[in-house]
Amino acid sequence: MQPVCLVIGAGAGIGGHVARRFARGGYHAALCRRTGQEGLDQLTAEIRAAEGSASGHLMNAIEPGTLESQVRLVEKEFGPIEVLIYNLGAQIGDRRLEDTPEKVFELGWRMGVLGLFRVAQALCPLMQQRGKGTLLVTSSTAAVRGNAGQHSHAAAMGGRRMLCQSLNAQYGPENIHVSHVVIDGPVDAPDTLGKMIGAEAFRKMRETKGVQDGLLNPSDVAETYWHLAHQHRSAWTHEIDLRPFSCLPWWNH
Repeated sequence: MQPVCLVIGAGAGIGGHVARRFARGGYHAALCRRTGQEGLDQLTAEIRAAEGSASGHLMNAIEPGTLESQVRLVEKEFGPIEVLIYNLGAQIGDRRLEDTPEKVFELGWRMGVLGLFRVAQALCPLMQQRGKGTLLVTSSTAAVRGNAGQHSHAAAMGGRRMLCQSLNAQYGPENIHVSHVVIDGPVDAPDTLGKMIGAEAFRKMRETKGVQDGLLNPSDVAETYWHLAHQHRSAWTHEIDLRPFSCLPWWNH
């Protein structure tokens, strides 16, 4: 039976490229995203055109029951999920504390922490029964360094990091590999960074920082995810940080 990789947050950036990489490596890639049926259809079609196996699913991860039902659906239709990619963003933008409504702050937590908790609660016991599994969790600089205007995001990513450590403490001995991936820099992704800063600013960033290797290339990031999922357990990586060549690391900012 073909192994399955479930990607939560499969946009045009890291999530989509990780799905491509796992499909190329022989997995069925189950792609989930909140909006953009056309883009989702295009991505799955491109994977199939390259002789990979993929399915696309629109879902709102913060709605009760959606993540849990998605795990059940994928397991029923495509087989046991061997790798989970939790790539759901929690960035609400740069907001001062007084400009951050409680509802908006909570939204960051729901995407950043509660969603991971829910999908892990649904999937980890299944992996435990099978005696193996991998959870690769995309995170960000905010998980290790708070900053002005990032109250919601830093709280969400910091919680995500601690949840990964707790999941590893419980399930690592059960042969389930949990890895927290700190993306410490801007990603060349039009549907995340591009939307956040605007099309013109994104174009300029590509023309300046991009040519200086100052943007994380999502296809190269995907190679790291592939490597993490196939490490021997004698040398598992539980946390790793990735950053582009011309960016300062988070601890030097």
